[in-house]
Amino acid sequence: MPPLGPLTVRHREVASAMSPVSVSTLSCPHSLTSGQCDRPVELTILMPCLNEAETIQSCVSKAIKFLTESGISGEVLVADNGSTDGSQKMAEALGARVVSIADRGYGAALIGGIEAAAGRFVIMGDSDDSYDFSALDPFVAELRAGQQLVMGNRFKGGIKPGAMPALHRYLGNPLLSWIGRIFFSIPIGDFHCGLRGFSREAVRQLGLRNTGMEFASEMVVKSSLRGLKISEVPTTLSPDGRSRPPHLRTWRDGWRHLRFLLLHSPRWLFLYPGLFFIAIGLIAIASLWSGPVQLSPQGAVDIHSLLVACFAVIVGSQLVMFNAIARKYATAVGFLPPATTFKRILSGLTLERIIQCGLLLFVIGLVGSLWAVYSWAATGFRPITYNGMMRLLVISLTAIVVAVQMVAGAFLSSIFEIRHIPPQGPVNG
Repeated sequence: MPPLGPLTVRHREVASAMSPVSVSTLSCPHSLTSGQCDRPVELTILMPCLNEAETIQSCVSKAIKFLTESGISGEVLVADNGSTDGSQKMAEALGARVVSIADRGYGAALIGGIEAAAGRFVIMGDSDDSYDFSALDPFVAELRAGQQLVMGNRFKGGIKPGAMPALHRYLGNPLLSWIGRIFFSIPIGDFHCGLRGFSREAVRQLGLRNTGMEFASEMVVKSSLRGLKISEVPTTLSPDGRSRPPHLRTWRDGWRHLRFLLLHSPRWLFLYPGLFFIAIGLIAIASLWSGPVQLSPQGAVDIHSLLVACFAVIVGSQLVMFNAIARKYATAVGFLPPATTFKRILSGLTLERIIQCGLLLFVIGLVGSLWAVYSWAATGFRPITYNGMMRLLVISLTAIVVAVQMVAGAFLSSIFEIRHIPPQGPVNG
């Protein structure tokens, strides 16, 4: 085997991570075997880079060693995000291909790198020497078997002492991974592992657009929503080789990941909490309709608890309406696929039918309110006591509020169905 050396490549500047980039022409992929130069590039090992002079050489060397020993026709691609410490030249000197990504951010670097990749498959990993690029066989095997996204699992493969802060290891990563599994039914245990492999074409079709750290969540969430085949393999995590602090910020980036998960799951953000509040409220209203409920010989719940129950129904109905609006908007703009659960029910909830239901509920509430006022007038407008009249008034007003929310929400949701046609300029004769 001849010694490793820089390969002749045609470098291409990636002016923006969000714009398409043509695949660079390689005179020979990084298999480093002349007999393989005419083979299509099967694998791109992609590394985002921002001032990684302390570790980039180790990462590139391990990646090239893997390609050489495995006989895979591949390349090592460094997506540089504006390094000023000479990381680019170090990577090129070892045989990596470097593309410059103008837009800043972890996600921007990876989006640009994916666009520039020549391989059918891509395995991405941080260039801080925390992942072992010489041990990628499990990822390649899963990709060749038909998996479209292969996640590394650091908790199964092993986390070396000092490689992950205790807060991340025992709270942040497990909690966010658990939320991801619950929200999106994703069968993986390490939601935020930075070492992962995927089909380049399948991931490009996801339309990934987050330029920050939440890009890692976006890739997994959209892969699940679009029905990609997902699996995971054990991988190890070592302490990174840098002397400076990592780019990751615990609370800021943790919140950004959680926010992304919530915004892409209207069911868990709005629908399920809303249904919970409605159920609790209706149970309490049914229990307190006829009078106070004795909890103990000394105490009971009465009209005050009924008022709280009505507030719960109002809040719950509003959250359910928010879910419908958010889901319709997300589907209209394309960042969530069309809903399949209860599709027939949802398709039957037209604006006209919701208005009819809202008007019926409004009339019921109005009649109940007028009857309560009539009963009050019959007493000569004496001070209102906590009797049946007050219970009827509270429940009737709740019905009116919910009816108004329903109709207003239905109109707002229908706005998303309006097809906007841009105005055309005057036609010159």
